[in-house]
Amino acid sequence: LSLKAALDMLGYRTYHMKEVASNRGHDEAWRAAARDQMAGRPTDWRAMFGPGGYTATVDWPSARFYKELLAAYPGAKVVLSVRESFDTWYESVSESIYPSSMTGLQVIWTGTFDGRFEDRNFARQVYEAHIAEVKRVVPPAQLLVFSARQGWAPLCAFLGRQQPSPDTPFPHVNDKADFNQGLGARQRRARLYNNIILASNAALAAALAAGVGLADRCQVLRCCT
Repeated sequence: LSLKAALDMLGYRTYHMKEVASNRGHDEAWRAAARDQMAGRPTDWRAMFGPGGYTATVDWPSARFYKELLAAYPGAKVVLSVRESFDTWYESVSESIYPSSMTGLQVIWTGTFDGRFEDRNFARQVYEAHIAEVKRVVPPAQLLVFSARQGWAPLCAFLGRQQPSPDTPFPHVNDKADFNQGLGARQRRARLYNNIILASNAALAAALAAGVGLADRCQVLRCCT
């Protein structure tokens, strides 16, 4: 949620996984997008995002479609969110989303990680392969590899947006306390996304979270590890 909060503060209207549950018909729209993906058909992304005025998207289920979204918005700028290291990321996921989502997002762990997330070396291979694939797919001039620890400066420079005032800290959302407090709602959403992804019976993209710009004036794609 940190990048969503930052993008919203910079003037974007950002689509997040919460929107799936709060917008009628969006769960089926994502299932249809998954069927389109399997069949090699284009998806009318503007029909999904346009009515709500969204100009960026982050997190699941967009993660699954980052290549399709980039193809639909070829001028999109891409933010690849990274942690300090694989080990930092792995420990964080192991203590938060992994145990909490086993009842709702098994498809990530059995699909993306082939049921071997607890095999640290294998998870490292998936993690590093995802980063390499994003860097391969996205033109270098459109890609920012970014850590929230870097704060506003690189993100604003990349997006061409004015930096907030010096006394405005970069948002840090979903720390451990926030995560545990919202666990019940998160698990309910996880079950919904699990059903969306399973509907297509396809292999998952290796991203754990992603976002793509949705309007010609915005065009921000975020792929997060």
